[in-house]
Amino acid sequence: MRINKYLALKKISTRRGADELIREQKVFINGKRAVLGSQVSETDKVEIKGAKAKEYKYYAYNKPIGVETDSPKAGLFPLGRLDKASHGLLILTNDGRITDQLLSPKYFHEKEYVVKTKEKLRGSFKDKMEKGVNIEGYKTKPCKVTIVNDFTFRVILTEGKKHQIRRMCSALFQEVADLKRERIMNIKLGNLKPKSLHEITGKELSIFLDQVLHQS
Repeated sequence: MRINKYLALKKISTRRGADELIREQKVFINGKRAVLGSQVSETDKVEIKGAKAKEYKYYAYNKPIGVETDSPKAGLFPLGRLDKASHGLLILTNDGRITDQLLSPKYFHEKEYVVKTKEKLRGSFKDKMEKGVNIEGYKTKPCKVTIVNDFTFRVILTEGKKHQIRRMCSALFQEVADLKRERIMNIKLGNLKPKSLHEITGKELSIFLDQVLHQS
């Protein structure tokens, strides 16, 4: 396979970052300097020389209602989105290695939300929501719903279609009044105030990266 794809699969760099390392003549295959487009196999010895290890950062951020998904900290980008009318947890990072693993529909990661509706929840709502809902020709994957009260429920999804929860509720004749994301995998919003950041470190970070990077 191409050397940039190989380095990306080994979680050493993104493909674009790998190309930059190759241009800087820092990548070697079996002792020979790699060039853009070089081919490599599992039996080849690949070395990165003279490259300073990038310091990856990860933050939990409480996005408030009324603002577009963006990063309040320079050099970081959000993993995924929350629509303008929603609020709650976003993960910000400068680690491009984990973008595909976290956002691709090939992988399954739990995200938990608290949702308030404008009308009283229908008696069949939980059962229908959990089995999957047809939204414009696509049937959503099964999810876990917990009814909190007549107007509030918690839902755990493993996928993230655009405006998915709002569209699912609409298909079941319920209109969302408030939508808050409280958890992404093991990262929880907790008591983090709106517009505030919390750096993810230690055991919390180890568990998160292990789940994202070491999946089949």
